[in-house]
Amino acid sequence: MTERFEFKLLATDGKARRGEVTMPRGTIRTPAFMPVGTVGTVKAMYLGQVRELGADIILGNTYHLMLRPGAERVARLGGLHEFIRWPYPILTDSGGFQVMSLEGLRKLDEQGVTFKSHVDGSLHHMSPERSIEIQGLLDSDIQMQLDECVRLPAEPKEIERAMEMSYRWAERCKVAFGDQPGKAMFGIVQGGDIPELRVRSAQALAGLDLKGYAIGGLAVGEPQGVMLDMIDTTCPHLPTEKPRYLMGVGTPDDILKSVAHGIDMFDCVMPTRSGRHGLAFTRHGRINIRNARHAEDTRPLDEQSACPASRDYSRAYLHHLVRANESLGGMLLTWNNLAYYQELMAGIRAAIEQGRYADFMAETQEAWARGEAEAKRAAA
Repeated sequence: MTERFEFKLLATDGKARRGEVTMPRGTIRTPAFMPVGTVGTVKAMYLGQVRELGADIILGNTYHLMLRPGAERVARLGGLHEFIRWPYPILTDSGGFQVMSLEGLRKLDEQGVTFKSHVDGSLHHMSPERSIEIQGLLDSDIQMQLDECVRLPAEPKEIERAMEMSYRWAERCKVAFGDQPGKAMFGIVQGGDIPELRVRSAQALAGLDLKGYAIGGLAVGEPQGVMLDMIDTTCPHLPTEKPRYLMGVGTPDDILKSVAHGIDMFDCVMPTRSGRHGLAFTRHGRINIRNARHAEDTRPLDEQSACPASRDYSRAYLHHLVRANESLGGMLLTWNNLAYYQELMAGIRAAIEQGRYADFMAETQEAWARGEAEAKRAAA
């Protein structure tokens, strides 16, 4: 295993890229989906299960972990990997997106963000340097710069202001991060839905020669077509030999299409959050297990899946658990959803290697559409 952070492109098919990130704690096969472990847990899952499903890396959240149990405490307990019993790579986001969501509880200026904790109302200040310091205390493998994420739609001047400040914060984060062999700091391209700003941001960040680059500020209310247009606008201005991470995305369809536009890494709470609310993702499309038509359906979610949650439990039983508000229902659906996401990523990687990604996309989308059409007919 390498002692350095390295990214290698293994195959391409159109804009779709198959690669590997290697670092001391493991190899990340890309395109990769990172399950979200916001506060040190992928909700409703044992981390051993998450690994068995095929996850090479998980995500932790700087904002939440700094509030509880506290970054200094995690450091005293051996770092986040030891604390949560996950010896593989961890990416921590900077906390910028969560702070953006604290409207009315935050004040932002050039020095950083001052905000009130949603937990107890205590006052905190996060500068770019403090964000990197916290991520260092957590001992994460990939650390994200602090940025300002603007919720769309927004005024062009506001988007430009946030983009320019995010770049200045990236410069400060790079200095604070320094040289950490085997680890990486990623910059975050901002610019909202304005192509010229995305290009400026990407070009400026590329000039910092960071180890990877994220595209932020998308999947925050804009249509999918706008998101894909911004990816197409941005990627040509990012180094080909470095990984590209689309933050907070998304649905299986978002992932499928974004890979076709050149993205290597993804994260999203959707599979876990949807599972807790009764929505299953499968190769047959989405299944709302709360619907009454599942009350006496003895079929599993997917009889061909390798995941026990997908294969061994009837839809009737899952329907009962969810309607009865039993925690096992959310656990099983989350397990199914994460299994499907990792199965999808494995299929994506294989298709790129085989030079048939366009066919794989079409076949996958057709199966979703066919399954959901059959479900509608059954409900009629």
